[in-house]
Amino acid sequence: MPISTAIKKTKRVVPEDGAARPALLLAWYDRHRRKLPWRPLSGERADPYRVWLSEIMLQQTGVKTVGPYFEKFLARWPDADALGRATLDDVLRMWAGLGYYSRARNLHACAVAVRRHHGGVFPDTEEGLRALPGIGPYTASAIAAIAFDRRTMPVDGNIERVVSRLFAVEEPLPKAKPLIQQLATTLLDAGDETSRAGDSAQALMDLGSSICTPKKPACALCPLNDDCVSRARGDQETFPRKAAKKTGTLRRGAAFVVTRGDELLVRTRPEKGLLGGMTEVPGSDWLAAQDDKAALKQAPTLKGVSRWHRKAGVVTHVFTHFPLELAVYTATVPARARPPEGMRWVHIATLRDEALPNVMRKVIAHGLGE
Repeated sequence: MPISTAIKKTKRVVPEDGAARPALLLAWYDRHRRKLPWRPLSGERADPYRVWLSEIMLQQTGVKTVGPYFEKFLARWPDADALGRATLDDVLRMWAGLGYYSRARNLHACAVAVRRHHGGVFPDTEEGLRALPGIGPYTASAIAAIAFDRRTMPVDGNIERVVSRLFAVEEPLPKAKPLIQQLATTLLDAGDETSRAGDSAQALMDLGSSICTPKKPACALCPLNDDCVSRARGDQETFPRKAAKKTGTLRRGAAFVVTRGDELLVRTRPEKGLLGGMTEVPGSDWLAAQDDKAALKQAPTLKGVSRWHRKAGVVTHVFTHFPLELAVYTATVPARARPPEGMRWVHIATLRDEALPNVMRKVIAHGLGE
């Protein structure tokens, strides 16, 4: 649907030019902006490194979860040059528990590229940012707007919700994304190329986070409530419209928790693919048609292990595209038992230093009876 058509459909409620909205939004933001670790004080220029780091971490992850990780990364690597000198293993260890681990690999690759090809300084245009590893259209737009005040509007989940309600966008996501992008751009203040684009974007993000929430939005407190089409109709909680989600097929497998005194047998997953480069206990393939017998045949070969003890219950985990169930088997080996090729022993007390994804943390806790 063209933007002009969307506005015409709402002209009885919303002024057609919507000229007041950007100013109302910025005035609200100046009074109510959130204090966030990566956000500078009012009037100060944003640090592109902090903006980039926070945007990568915030993909698929909430602000409360990201905060401690952001502070930890910043203390260890205060700028892109420092992060670009780090090893991928160190970055993965620091990232462990945050999930969606391809982000950590892309984060490291991007820092290396900024250090090697840009002297540790981020490009200040969307085009330049898009050329960096792991930076897609949204992230490039967000960094360009927030760090460099380029006149562009990044659209995250919060902004999608605000805009879809404000204009009552009937088309379901994800098909509605281009229209929502167009409509969101009308909320930029009418300035030049270096206007308050970053503040406009962050204002919408804050509005979606604190006022225009998924359930029970506080419409009476919203600076745009007089213009909101869905509020006038009383169906604001039904937006954004969403197409039915497809649930992935359940996969099954086995995980093998092997101890040698106070040590645990682990290995590193291949760098490419799901959970690439992360630490795991040995296990079987994860397949939809996997049965216990087939999974058990994929157990590591260790001297002194004649049988495996299966722990009661299963470990469950949900990835983006599929749910997973893992049967957990345990065994204990003698003090001098050598690890199979490609595996290693680590002290259980130092597991916090390993790049363990959450599913493996669950497996280990289940296997060790914690």
